[in-house]
Amino acid sequence: MKTVDCRGLACPQPVMETKKALDRSESKEIVVLVDNPTSRENVSRFATSQGYQVSLRDEKDHSAITIRRGEGGKGEEKPAPPKSSIEGGLLFFIDSESLGRGSEELGGVLIRAFLHTLGEAEVKPQKMILVNSGVKLACEGSPALEDLQTLASQGVEILVCGTCLNYFELKEKLRAGRVSNMYEILNALTQAEKTVKI
Repeated sequence: MKTVDCRGLACPQPVMETKKALDRSESKEIVVLVDNPTSRENVSRFATSQGYQVSLRDEKDHSAITIRRGEGGKGEEKPAPPKSSIEGGLLFFIDSESLGRGSEELGGVLIRAFLHTLGEAEVKPQKMILVNSGVKLACEGSPALEDLQTLASQGVEILVCGTCLNYFELKEKLRAGRVSNMYEILNALTQAEKTVKI
């Protein structure tokens, strides 16, 4: 039996670590340790959605989630790890360095979590467009820079608005993706089969 200690990890890391353990483990059962109700629910829901049997045990300062293969689960064999793929017509449009409205601090945490999770997701967009303050994500000093570099290395084309970089005086600090222009950005938007604004 394998134990995955996810105590102290922020969302969505417990789910991502659980997924990695299930993909790599030969064991019929793994135990995931979490220290908050949100992680407990997220990991349990993820495992159940993937066809595994789940049982919960609450301790004083954490919960132990036992995930089993076999009857009612994913079968006796270890599931094959999913292949990462680039979704041909999918484009993500990011126009801010934070996600959502309200707290800028929370929005910064959310956009970093989103980009990190996207780097580990099975399906990725073909292109990402960064405009307005979203260009700051791809520049030196950005907490999301490493995740954007990972996405670029996985084949995601990252187009960064040159006018926006100039406005924020960041052109020399671009470290992920490439400088683009409104003509290219417009063409990418109109040719995409599906555009998702983040």
